Amino acid sequence: MKQHVKIVASFLLLFSAACNNPDAEVKQSENDIDAARNFIRAALDGKFKEARTFLFTDSVNNQYLDAAERNYQKLDPDTKRSYREASINIHNVSPVNDSTTVVIYSNSYKNDHDTLRVVRKNAQWLVDLKYLFQHDTDTSQQFTLQKDTLK
Repeated sequence: MKQHVKIVASFLLLFSAACNNPDAEVKQSENDIDAARNFIRAALDGKFKEARTFLFTDSVNNQYLDAAERNYQKLDPDTKRSYREASINIHNVSPVNDSTTVVIYSNSYKNDHDTLRVVRKNAQWLVDLKYLFQHDTDTSQQFTLQKDTLK
């Protein structure tokens, strides 16, 4: 009987430790804007493991996020602090279809407009970084061109 109590106590101890571990929590985004915001916030905070949970996983997106993480690690402490303290500014949210949304945003530290594509895959909204890095014109012009061709 004592052995059974020890096993149950050990299980409860491990279970409670896992519940209190913030890294064990897997956040899910409620919608497209929430996914973009969660991803941007995690990246600004330097929490790239968390950012990956909001990323559409493929080899190209992983390479882009790996590069962003390496660049973030090279920043001086004051710049990292500025990114962590920055707020997210959403400038435009445009649904392309029922499973794709384009979000134009900036952060209050740099105030450079960037564009993310958020896609719904298996009932989950995820960020597709390829759109950010592969379009070669101004984000607002690129979006306007795409929107016009969809009409």
